[in-house]
Amino acid sequence: MNRRQQRRRRKIQRTTLRTENRSRKKINREIMLVTYVFLALFLGMIGYLGFFTYHESDTYRNNPYNSRRQQLFSDRYIRGSILSNDGKTLAETVVSEDGSETRRYPYGEMYAHVVGYSTRGNTGVESLASSYLLNSHSNIILQVFYELQEEKLLGDTVRTTLRSDLQEAAYNALGDRNGAVVALNPKTGEILAMVSKPDYDPNEINEIWDELVDEENTNSNLVNRATQGLYPPGSTFKILTLLEYIRENPDDYEDFSFDCDSVYEAGEYSIQCSHQVSHGHENLIEAFANSCNGAFASIGQTLDFSSLYDLCEDFGFNQSLPTDLLNNASSFVLQDSSSLWDVLQTSIGQGKTTVSPLHNAMIAAAVANDGVMMKPYVLDRVETADGTVIQSFSSSEYRQVMTAEEASILQEYMRAVVTDGTGTRAEGDSYQVAGKTGSAEFSAGKEPHAWFIGYADVDDPEIVVSVVVEEGSSGGSTAAPIAKEVFDAYYGE
Repeated sequence: MNRRQQRRRRKIQRTTLRTENRSRKKINREIMLVTYVFLALFLGMIGYLGFFTYHESDTYRNNPYNSRRQQLFSDRYIRGSILSNDGKTLAETVVSEDGSETRRYPYGEMYAHVVGYSTRGNTGVESLASSYLLNSHSNIILQVFYELQEEKLLGDTVRTTLRSDLQEAAYNALGDRNGAVVALNPKTGEILAMVSKPDYDPNEINEIWDELVDEENTNSNLVNRATQGLYPPGSTFKILTLLEYIRENPDDYEDFSFDCDSVYEAGEYSIQCSHQVSHGHENLIEAFANSCNGAFASIGQTLDFSSLYDLCEDFGFNQSLPTDLLNNASSFVLQDSSSLWDVLQTSIGQGKTTVSPLHNAMIAAAVANDGVMMKPYVLDRVETADGTVIQSFSSSEYRQVMTAEEASILQEYMRAVVTDGTGTRAEGDSYQVAGKTGSAEFSAGKEPHAWFIGYADVDDPEIVVSVVVEEGSSGGSTAAPIAKEVFDAYYGE
């Protein structure tokens, strides 16, 4: 073999070697890529397992359909107690000498809907806190001792945000009327009181169950009207109509004027003011304080309905509320293609618009809190049976629904409702109230639902109260005094 052939052979060998190296490197890269993909998937699974364990497992354990899983925990633990924020026992488990357990609710009907029950599925706090109540963070030695003795350990205690004095005041003030009362801290979203009627005695839930679910029972006793009840908002909706008008007319909204003779006519339709009252000549703040239907029906015809629709959705309409309590979404459906009648009705809180008492409380709270809407919550903390705090729950912001400047304007207008308008019966002696009344028609031949939403004290809002009384006729005469009793309890009057 001559030199030329040798060089050629070596060249071929080098080329072959480079080709093999490239192929080997390519295979190695593909192997590494597959390895990294599987490693990423593995780490993702580990991460999700950790996230599920610490953040989502309670949700699934608390699900009322997960009864078999909850039964396993109830075989090991005695269901813990539920307390008010001021330490009153709202639910506890009593163990008899033969070992049988009875869930006891010392206040009976007063906390029926918000605390709930735990023997026909779980509702209310009994549902939200089930994984805590059927678990224990007591001393590990104590837990081992009970395990060895094959005895059940008392579950953890859940302390709520509910104040017993406010709950009692709201319950008594509503009396034998159907409806709901909600009290919130506007700065935190803490639920201070929540009452719904008609109610039931959770101590007798097993005995009265068939009666409660009987299709002939039209009272819907099991429904928490505070979170699930949907009512036309009546004139309380004028808060949002007013806000939209101010946004669309920032430079001249204060120039608005209206002459009210008790009936406003538009096309073939007419809108009456409540109780056919003639308000005479009004500016905008007077029309709001007087809850003048004619003035706000005329305003409604000037608004950009797409913009109003967006505003309502920003305030939480057409979506589930940001709370763990079971709730129904409020509804707002007005569009540009809506009829004149729908426009007139919607502008004054009638028509197809619906809202829950909790949602209406959140709207008033956003005004009081300078435009920031907080997430409502009812669980304050989890403690061991001996009082050691295991977990605390804190407030969180839902969204900024308006600017602080807009909120300031609404605060002024809502204050005028109580000082010079329809809400005077909500005012206290040692505190000042801002609010909005409403009388919501819902069925021909029946009295309107009565609304009041408002907050106190106006200089430093600490409490918001939302009241709806079914067929209560007038928000100013029926709902506002109920709110005042809750305010009185808060301020010690």
